Amino acid sequence: MKTQMEQNGIVILTDEATKMVSESTLWNDDLRPTTLKEHSWKGINFATLWIGMCLCIPSYTMASGMIALGMNWWQAVGTIFLGNVIVLIPILLNSHAGTKFGIPYPVFARLWFGDKGAHIPTLARAIVAAGWFGINTWIGTGAIDTLLVASFPSWTNLPGHTAIVFVLFWALNIGIAYKGPEAIKKLSSIAAPIVGISSVILLIWALTHAGGWGPIFETPSQFKTTGEFLKVFFPSLTGVIGFWATLALNIPDFCRYAQSQKSQIVAQSLSLPITMTVFSFIGIAVTSATVVIFGQAIWDPVQLLAKFPPFVILLGTIVIVISSLTINVGANVVAPARAIENLYPKRITFGIGAIITGLFAILLQPWYIMSNFGNYIFGWLGTYAALLGPIDGIAIADYWLVRRKQLDLKELYEPNGRYSYVNGFNKNGIYALIIGVAIPILGLLIPSLRFLWDNAWTFGLFISIGVYTYLMRKDKSVLKAGEYEQITIVETPPHHVKSLETHL
Repeated sequence: MKTQMEQNGIVILTDEATKMVSESTLWNDDLRPTTLKEHSWKGINFATLWIGMCLCIPSYTMASGMIALGMNWWQAVGTIFLGNVIVLIPILLNSHAGTKFGIPYPVFARLWFGDKGAHIPTLARAIVAAGWFGINTWIGTGAIDTLLVASFPSWTNLPGHTAIVFVLFWALNIGIAYKGPEAIKKLSSIAAPIVGISSVILLIWALTHAGGWGPIFETPSQFKTTGEFLKVFFPSLTGVIGFWATLALNIPDFCRYAQSQKSQIVAQSLSLPITMTVFSFIGIAVTSATVVIFGQAIWDPVQLLAKFPPFVILLGTIVIVISSLTINVGANVVAPARAIENLYPKRITFGIGAIITGLFAILLQPWYIMSNFGNYIFGWLGTYAALLGPIDGIAIADYWLVRRKQLDLKELYEPNGRYSYVNGFNKNGIYALIIGVAIPILGLLIPSLRFLWDNAWTFGLFISIGVYTYLMRKDKSVLKAGEYEQITIVETPPHHVKSLETHL
């Protein structure tokens, strides 16, 4: 029986197959495959999405914080660029699956962990996203609180004034997120130009007050030997990779709406590394300038904002709030809300998932994570990169090496289907994850193996790829030769038909 149809490289369920699984406990309107009509995102939509997410305060703090750790400007810029080029690879590899089959991340995870086991990678991703949600909310809170103190000095005397701002700003974030993923396109198109222009203005200020490029570029590296530099470089590189390792996993949540593979590949390949590198350079340049202007490196933009007049603080706060809202809705709510929704698709909605995400973000104490740069890049970014690297590796290995881009879409929504494995769990995925996480952890326990932990994402990714591919080599869930063609109607694109008619 033909259950799916492929057109221009995009696969959808047939009407008959949709009717068969629409009452399944694994199906709801958010988790179902997208229709051809819903594949409406053009390249420009992915470009503005990434620009809007890259032009955020955590990008600024990550880059400029490397100056505080002792790097000079070109060492920091090089680290940022290399890290983003590396993480772009798994992003594009996982984007292909989302675009071709129109499935969100939790459904994609059913392939490699089973319909129940999928909760392991999706909830792991959800915890990280919730942490980022809290970090961005805390950054916005600091900016708003700074504005209020500068404008109304008595505000600082109000007990718990920062907590009050945090609760109100948290509620604003949740309120926007509750409206769902479609708000992302509109929010990104507004935020990208506003934050971009503001960044250029900040760079101009830094140049004029620091006396041009000279003082910025002349700030030397504080490392006396290559060994000293590498001790900071490798964990910093892992932090840069870990920064978007989250999106590398749940990028299908967005690419399931792509018009074509080409549009999303070109747009993402250009917008992510270029935007991150340019914006990071601005953060680095401004932080280097603060050493000249104020005598110390101020890597926190909120602290820098506090040194300006109230009107400038007002404008800066608006920019920071817009930036925080954009990345929170785009990068930090969709994945956990979907993961929570996947726990009980027939009862839990995306909106409820968004609210639970916000509550969990508070429990992760973002004020502690952001209290110093060591907590941020070595603790937060490094730790979750060690967890997400192996999951990224399993996803890539399953789709590209094990299944070779062929799967039975309908079976992803069958509780006892081919992707249920044993009682809903794929033990091979669990084994690969455990091994992929355990080996880098040895670097924490054995000093001579420290390089394993400093490069946890990279080692975890390749280890899990090898282990998972080996364990799945004879798995019954993999389609046999010719089976994909038996269940798939392949439609010839209209323009190809016209071309054939012309030649005939």
